[in-house]
Amino acid sequence: MGSQEAASVADMMTALGERARASAHALGLASTDAKNRALAAAAAALRARGAQIVEANARDMDAAAKAGVTKANLDRLMLDARRVESMATGVDDIAALPDPVGRVLATFERPNGLKIERVATPLGVIGVIYESRPNVTADAGALCLKAGNAAILRGGSDSFHSSTIIHQCLVEGLRAANLPEAAIQLVPTRDRAAVGEMLKGLGGNLDVIVPRGGKSLVARVQEEARVPVFAHLEGIVHVYVDAAADLDMARAIVRNAKLRRTGVCGAAETLLVDRAVERTHLAPLVKLLLDEGCEVRGDAAVRGVDPRVAAAHDADWSTEYLDAVISAKVVDGLDAAMDHIERYGSHHTDCIVTQDSGRAERFLREVDSAIVLHNASTQFADGGEFGFGAEIGIATGRMHARGPVGLEQLTSFKYRVRGAGQVRP
Repeated sequence: MGSQEAASVADMMTALGERARASAHALGLASTDAKNRALAAAAAALRARGAQIVEANARDMDAAAKAGVTKANLDRLMLDARRVESMATGVDDIAALPDPVGRVLATFERPNGLKIERVATPLGVIGVIYESRPNVTADAGALCLKAGNAAILRGGSDSFHSSTIIHQCLVEGLRAANLPEAAIQLVPTRDRAAVGEMLKGLGGNLDVIVPRGGKSLVARVQEEARVPVFAHLEGIVHVYVDAAADLDMARAIVRNAKLRRTGVCGAAETLLVDRAVERTHLAPLVKLLLDEGCEVRGDAAVRGVDPRVAAAHDADWSTEYLDAVISAKVVDGLDAAMDHIERYGSHHTDCIVTQDSGRAERFLREVDSAIVLHNASTQFADGGEFGFGAEIGIATGRMHARGPVGLEQLTSFKYRVRGAGQVRP
């Protein structure tokens, strides 16, 4: 890219940042009613323009298929009438949630009579950089809006046409509620230089960045961003089938955790089976996966139950497949399972299947992941399933936000102090 083109992209992105900052102030003061009216109108526009969205998505899908995109990523990219309706329903759900802005988080009075409140406030301007999934355009835009934040959305090149129409629906919503249209902006270029400008912070106008996509994208954002980042690098998700696991329950959970959608970050990537139930549980679980078209890469014990199992190598235990592939291993009890998760996991989501409440509580307490589950599929690792309406992503860090990043996580706070003339001695 020439210097003139680079300057053009930089100028364009700076202008986006300035418009977002100006809009953030107005949006932060907007009433709950105005924000909800904007969301309702946006959901209505998504439904009204559903056929246009699907048509635009067909163009994206065709280009992606010709480019050799994997089946799992094509599934992430694909929109049909059902998924468009799901997007619209998600926006409606966000409108129905309590407004997180202005919540009084704590109140206390000092001995000198000062009355102090901690009150939730918007973060400001949020940049979202994402790949493939065009539904993120609706989810992220709606969540930022309800939490009083301006949003700058940079969708993937592969979803450019789909995201453009979806963004137009969000702008229709803002317009209907007399809110600034620049409160939700979509980066209008596929030029990768736009991402670099966002990582620099757009002249101090970005307050936080949320990356959603593959490991290379997230790694780049975490390495180069000059503003705070809410992110997880990868989702190496485990299901541990304990000695006290019910086999039928384990079958249902393992099938759903791995195969419901293989390309989501909550999909199971490693199956751990307690040696105590190796003879009763291992073969049925491995056979189920293989029979349903999932490649299994296992240790010696797992390979011994079915000749179709491939050998697992060291790299498999720390690989996020995002496809119909799973690594499997027999472990010597709960401690060995938790040691494996600590060594190879990514602190995203991990599950124990057991009827033993004591071991379940140990797992929930000691496994240091953003989401830990007992007797439930790891595919519940989703803000919508948590009742957040939707999520802007899942964070595995320990600062500010962890787990699904929903409305509450998109706010900060300030202190309001009321006095009666007090001065400090």
